[in-house]
Amino acid sequence: MRQLPETDRDALRIAQHPNIARWLEQVTATGGCAHPVHLSGSTTTLDGATGEILRHYDTRNEPGERLLVRCRNRRATICPACSRLHAGDTFHLVRAGLLGGKNVPATVRYRPRLFVSLTAPSFGPVHRAGDVCRARRDRRTCEHGRPLGCGTLHAPDAPIIGQPLCPDCYDYTAHVLWHAHASKLWDRFVIDVRRRLASSAGLVQSRFAEHARLSFARVAEYQKRAAVHVHAVVRLDGPTGHDDEPPAWATTDLLTRAVRASAGRVRVRTSYSSAVGQLVLRWGDQIDARPLRVDNDEDGPEDDAVAAYVAKYVTKGASETGAGLDHPLTSWTDIATAPVSAHVRTLMRACWRLGGLPEYEPLRLRAWTHTLGYRGHILTKSRAYSTTYTALRAERAHHMGHTDTPDAVTERDWRFVGSGHTPGAALIAAGVAEDLAMNREVTRFLAHELGWSGAASTY
Repeated sequence: MRQLPETDRDALRIAQHPNIARWLEQVTATGGCAHPVHLSGSTTTLDGATGEILRHYDTRNEPGERLLVRCRNRRATICPACSRLHAGDTFHLVRAGLLGGKNVPATVRYRPRLFVSLTAPSFGPVHRAGDVCRARRDRRTCEHGRPLGCGTLHAPDAPIIGQPLCPDCYDYTAHVLWHAHASKLWDRFVIDVRRRLASSAGLVQSRFAEHARLSFARVAEYQKRAAVHVHAVVRLDGPTGHDDEPPAWATTDLLTRAVRASAGRVRVRTSYSSAVGQLVLRWGDQIDARPLRVDNDEDGPEDDAVAAYVAKYVTKGASETGAGLDHPLTSWTDIATAPVSAHVRTLMRACWRLGGLPEYEPLRLRAWTHTLGYRGHILTKSRAYSTTYTALRAERAHHMGHTDTPDAVTERDWRFVGSGHTPGAALIAAGVAEDLAMNREVTRFLAHELGWSGAASTY
């Protein structure tokens, strides 16, 4: 008799367990998380005045005497279920700063707002899609004997797009060091925008915070050439943030001019190295600052489209874009076996070599070799832009019935006992995740087609 594969045997074993219904409830509660955390322990809620036990939960009554909770990994390559939840939270976080909601007033929609894109500078010519790739009428070559042009019409998904025309001419050192300083370059950019706004309004720069506040939410995105670009929603508020209206001098045109001027002006200098020298880093020449539309008859990106765009990229890992890996590398030999292109592998090697220089030790380049030296968060926002991930999770917990009792005392005793699924459990969890995703798609479709006002807004 033919034996079933191990995964199927394990799934059958789980399905025959007497407490399968409760286990499925746990898996469903995690959204079909691919790598759940296993906890063991108890929570007891007492009346603060009388000491009476109001609620008590203990995992000793659960399957395997453990509780499954989400891993909360944002990367779709690691956990599709948790990444979808993270994308939804990001969508609402960004959207609240555009349209209001989540304790943000709807008036933010009528304030000066821009969708800004800042690129990395050129580190050398690369193959690109669209028209004929780098067509040249002459037949000149670089110093390494390679053509300075391509002349081929590449398909948008061609693997060669983003690869250098001449790897020997490409400045891999500058690419890696630019990544390592990209977050600092953004900080300098924001500071300079504030200074320019203050000067344009006739204010002393140190008094800008008393009159207005620059709020933003930004996301980092890897391009085909494995360089990070930044997309951001930038908004002008009053001094206290989204609850405060901006002053009369705060206009969209003023904000646009300040953003464009600062993006072209700010510089960051690297530490001096005898092997590299000192590099002066800046943003690329391609700078886009588009006002967000208020009414449908205006030009500019739509608020929901911008929020969905940001949410889409916040769940992408480096490996999904082909610009790195989602896990750290521990040795030089790991780079040789990494499933990446030759261009990315060369960037990783440059990152590892530079990480061994004492002058670059604070950059921790070897620890961030898998992301090509970029060590910033994929999504960052200013404090007063909108709501927070913590507030969104608390709201979701309240919606699911997890509420706090006033004047109650909660005693918790929990410990970590494992993570992940067995092969059969992983198969079942993946099916649960797919079913939940399908249900969300159907609900969203019906809400759109039938105009259900009561349907939940999900990403």
